[in-house]
Amino acid sequence: MSTIWAEVMAVLPPKLEDINLKFNKIVSESLIFLLKQAAMLLYEGQDIAECLQMSQTIIDYSWEKLNVGTWKDVDKEWRRVFSYGCLFKAVCLCKDGSAFREAIETCDKGLLMGMAIMDNILIRLVKVLQNHNKPKKRSLEDVGSHQNSCHKRLQVALPLIKEIQTGMEVPRVHCPSLERFRAQHLIPHKPVILQGIVDHWPAVKDSKWSVEYIREIAGCRTVPVELGSRYTDEAWSQTLMTVGEFIDKYILHQEEGNPIGYLAQHQLFEQIPELRQDIHIPDYCCLGDKDEDEITINAWFGPTGTVSPLHQDPQHNFLTQVVGQKYIRLYSPEETPKLYPHPTHLLHNTSQVDVENPDLANYPEFELGNFQECILNPGEVLFIPVKYWHYVRSLNISFSVSFWWS
Repeated sequence: MSTIWAEVMAVLPPKLEDINLKFNKIVSESLIFLLKQAAMLLYEGQDIAECLQMSQTIIDYSWEKLNVGTWKDVDKEWRRVFSYGCLFKAVCLCKDGSAFREAIETCDKGLLMGMAIMDNILIRLVKVLQNHNKPKKRSLEDVGSHQNSCHKRLQVALPLIKEIQTGMEVPRVHCPSLERFRAQHLIPHKPVILQGIVDHWPAVKDSKWSVEYIREIAGCRTVPVELGSRYTDEAWSQTLMTVGEFIDKYILHQEEGNPIGYLAQHQLFEQIPELRQDIHIPDYCCLGDKDEDEITINAWFGPTGTVSPLHQDPQHNFLTQVVGQKYIRLYSPEETPKLYPHPTHLLHNTSQVDVENPDLANYPEFELGNFQECILNPGEVLFIPVKYWHYVRSLNISFSVSFWWS
């Protein structure tokens, strides 16, 4: 038995009976039987090819169930079934010790589309697999060549930002006390840029989160990527790819004519705990009404020119800039009538107006709206109060972390 196979099997429970394959009535007895057969073959370790085929059948069947209707209406049992299918397939792929990349990709699909099962076993399995799938170190010449060419493109393509208007800029405060923040910003819902509160983050200290570091830690991991300049465009779409592929195609090589790629609003830190260790939840979140584990942490990683259209969110947000800069414009909820929200329920929290190129013939009241604006720099944290409208555009390669809290 190979070393990797022994390590992988050690992630599973010691006995077959310890795997909980009980589901509610929505999952048929025949599918549960197939799950049990796959698990049995896995533990026997003999007919792995048949186990692999069964696992793929489970994945394909549950995938169909995941894609019927809207995501919020998908029964969680189908997500559990999908995760078990991905688990069994990933383990099978490790038998001959050569399909680590496909096994990691399979685990990631289970993490993205399925449910947490067996004490986050997919995350623990990926950790084992990554130890046997170390990426080759790129030469300094190769890295330097990429960075130099990328820097040259940024110098040419960097969008011009008009000077921030005097009196319209978001105020900056250095490490305010909890009480001061609560009294002057949280209670009255006033945006502010907090400085000095994330300087201790490993991600921020010594500019740890370089493109090459992200590739080293997460290059083989599969993530959802948005394609298109903004999610309101008709041509906008999403796809799955590895972080390494995303970096090569959309960060280091922005081919003219290709859509912008954006790893946006993704809970990357749940998927990749190694990156979660590089950041910390801001202390000010303790002023909220909910527990720390109810705070939603999202990653926003992309090239120059990514845009989040003018929109509002149902929770407070600490938008933390780790790499690069972003131009941000903010409107109070009181300005909503002048911002022309989409009439459809799906986009009711998004404005119809292109903030930096408004069609004033169709949206004449927009220019009358009062706003604040800023350029958010590395190490700065922007407090965006609940329901505050905000427009965001990256000015260069950018990595931001958002903390949504109530």
